[in-house]
Amino acid sequence: MINERVLDKEKMPKHIAIIMDGNGRWAQQHGHERTFGHQNGVEAVRSVIEGAGEMGIQYLTLYAFSTENWNRPKAEVEMLMSLLVKSIRNELERLMKNQVRLMMTGRMEDLPESCRKELQDAIDQTAQNKGLTVVLALSYSGRAELTDMAKAVAADVAAGRLAPEQVTDQTVQERLYHGDIPDPDILIRTGGDFRISNFLLWEVAYAELFFVPTMWPDFRKDDLREIIIDFQSRERRYGKTGEQVRGE
Repeated sequence: MINERVLDKEKMPKHIAIIMDGNGRWAQQHGHERTFGHQNGVEAVRSVIEGAGEMGIQYLTLYAFSTENWNRPKAEVEMLMSLLVKSIRNELERLMKNQVRLMMTGRMEDLPESCRKELQDAIDQTAQNKGLTVVLALSYSGRAELTDMAKAVAADVAAGRLAPEQVTDQTVQERLYHGDIPDPDILIRTGGDFRISNFLLWEVAYAELFFVPTMWPDFRKDDLREIIIDFQSRERRYGKTGEQVRGE
């Protein structure tokens, strides 16, 4: 059980985004092929979803597969797609039991048909669940999302539905893949690297960043809890001074 006494319920983040990195290196450190790491990463996903739900997090976005990942070795990509289908099928009952709603961000049309069908079925079946919303970023690219947004704005301007001077932050937000979801309060990257790798480039503008050395297959809900505790000690200023935020 999570020790709720160490968490300030008044300062809980609404949305946490995670770059799940380190699967391949974890497998190699354990003397296995890279695919072994991806398979073991599923347990980390299960633990983090469970923990986020227990702590009352509203949204959890998991960077599962980027547009650049299509350039990986064919065998690894095929295994990842197969693992995705298997995992969704195996976890659906658990998601329903825990009232988890599943969504996707990215270009679903890029996924193999079997993946699209399995994913869409799970999205449809969990659509009315009222607990944690898990957003899988699949065939996702922050630059692609911004490009698609720019095309949508340009189309509206060309059609006379929008004047250039009417374009605002809100205009952009509404045309993102999921503009109705609050921006992440926390962005976590496991695996020890210090970059955001084309992930939620607009949305993480004011997120608190956490880069942890733990490889994804070893990451668990207790690690997530410790990050949230750290997050709660940070002062989020959004361009203001500390005195203004504290009302001094």
